[in-house]
Amino acid sequence: MSSSLSLAVRDCSTMLRRNLLHARRYPSLTLNLLLTPIMLLLLFVYIFGDTMSAGIGGGADRSAYIAYLLPGLLLMTIGSTTIGTAVSVATDMSEGIIARFRTMAIHRGSVLVGHVVGSVLQSVLGVVLVGAVGVAIGFRSTDATALEWLAAFGLLVLFATALTWIAVGMGLVSPNAEAAGNNAMPLIFLPLISSTFVPVDAMPGWFQPVAAYQPFTPAIETLRGLLLGTGIGHNGWLAVAWCLGLTVLGWFWSAAKFDGAAEQRP
Repeated sequence: MSSSLSLAVRDCSTMLRRNLLHARRYPSLTLNLLLTPIMLLLLFVYIFGDTMSAGIGGGADRSAYIAYLLPGLLLMTIGSTTIGTAVSVATDMSEGIIARFRTMAIHRGSVLVGHVVGSVLQSVLGVVLVGAVGVAIGFRSTDATALEWLAAFGLLVLFATALTWIAVGMGLVSPNAEAAGNNAMPLIFLPLISSTFVPVDAMPGWFQPVAAYQPFTPAIETLRGLLLGTGIGHNGWLAVAWCLGLTVLGWFWSAAKFDGAAEQRP
């Protein structure tokens, strides 16, 4: 039992190193995906910041809007990064490397685990980068405690894990890398229709359910409350429930599609 577990861990570590080497050798995809949240951060802060802050009742205060905006863009960063995961998985499946792995004495799930862990690590690095840009332009978290910072980090990792498993499933059902990128676009689109930029209450009444009943909004509100040291209400439980539900769904979906798709592709 322990021998089988150690072999599985070894194979997963090998696949993780493989994916990290690919990311290091071909950083353009990751960097291009990170540009979207960074450009949105700079655009909304420096061009719309005063107006947006006044519109949500904070007065014409750009620094207040940075504090409101950054948590949502951190989660958008995770969504952007996981698109690269869908593309990477689809590429592996279409180029036949999975068929070669299946002829080797390696743990069957190590390929997917390597993709997931590698993507989560890249997501965390992306969040650190975007967060550093936010701090550089004025974001401050003076009221959050050390425990709240730890909880915020845990939420980011949990959210990244959930979206990554969904992205892996999207990559497995896509015929090629281009289709995988298109299929994973909702992971960037959903934050745009959440509470990232304005409160849900400020949206038209008919649109509020669309923004409220999706995974990004409760996660954003929870992260915002943790980073700013304010209340999170019921959003914390909703965010964790979404993360766990998406993780389980993505894992079962990916495992099922991996076994079927790998046998059909060269």
